[in-house]
Amino acid sequence: MKYTQLGRTGLKVSRLVLGTMNFGPQTDEPTSHGILDAALDAGLNFVDTANVYGWGENKGRTEEIIGTWFAQGGGRREKTVLATKVYGSMSREGKTWPNEDRLSALNIRRAVEASLKRLQTDHIDLYQFHHIDRRTPFEEIWQAVDVLIQQGKILYAGSSNFPGYKIAQANETAARRGMVGLVSEQCLYNLAERRAEMEVIPAAQEYGLGVIPWSPLHGGVLGGVIKKEVEGGRRASGRSADALANSSTRAQIQAYEDLLEKHGLEPGEAALAWLLTRPGVTGPIVGPRTAEQLESALRAVELELSEEVLAGLNEIFPGPGPSPEAFAW
Repeated sequence: MKYTQLGRTGLKVSRLVLGTMNFGPQTDEPTSHGILDAALDAGLNFVDTANVYGWGENKGRTEEIIGTWFAQGGGRREKTVLATKVYGSMSREGKTWPNEDRLSALNIRRAVEASLKRLQTDHIDLYQFHHIDRRTPFEEIWQAVDVLIQQGKILYAGSSNFPGYKIAQANETAARRGMVGLVSEQCLYNLAERRAEMEVIPAAQEYGLGVIPWSPLHGGVLGGVIKKEVEGGRRASGRSADALANSSTRAQIQAYEDLLEKHGLEPGEAALAWLLTRPGVTGPIVGPRTAEQLESALRAVELELSEEVLAGLNEIFPGPGPSPEAFAW
């Protein structure tokens, strides 16, 4: 496993992040624990979750699964850089009671305490805001974060799904308070979705945030979806099905798979390896449902893409270009 610093911090993290959103809804607890153990054995020390994972009536279930894994001991918690998130409603009754969601100081305080209990730990290494809160000023958010840091309940704060201007606003507000501010941004970023290169990633680099891409395979679109459909009769679903239904997008995906087949590369591994070459990227989030999927993701860390392959990928999936040139002269 290779490691890097998380943004401008002294925190050293693996270049792959283990996403746990499937733990509970799609992967049972014993299998989830097996994946966590395999990841740690491979040196992957960065684990990401969120308080709402588990979804529906099972919100919080994913954090509980991680908590029972920590409870097994063996240095599991000590070796893990733990990240979770706050924002979404934790109500299981279909109706959100006031102050059960978003980023008010009250909800942040309650959400941290609840996450700590489910995770069976005394602190969270990276506490992330899952979305911007248009109703709560950053002065209030940072005041709540400062208290939690002083109490030793969280160490760093990060963002997720923030636009560039909110990253700037958040960190300028933190600077006025003498605080470190955001140290990471978790955003949608992959070969097929490169809009983050216009504003989000430049803002993250300017303020020293580590970029953590989520959905690195674009919902399976970049994982060899056409090849799987042809060879295994496996019908695409979700985002992959939508992509293949569009003739121009299907042609783009076919060109992508043909390029990688020509060079003897697996599409999913190449898509991850491409992200590891991108400026500002700490590491993409991989969300394996099985141990085999984890093994494939781990191979991407050692994969070196040639200049020919990188040029070909850029031709098939051209980025938007820098801002403001992407939309102005």
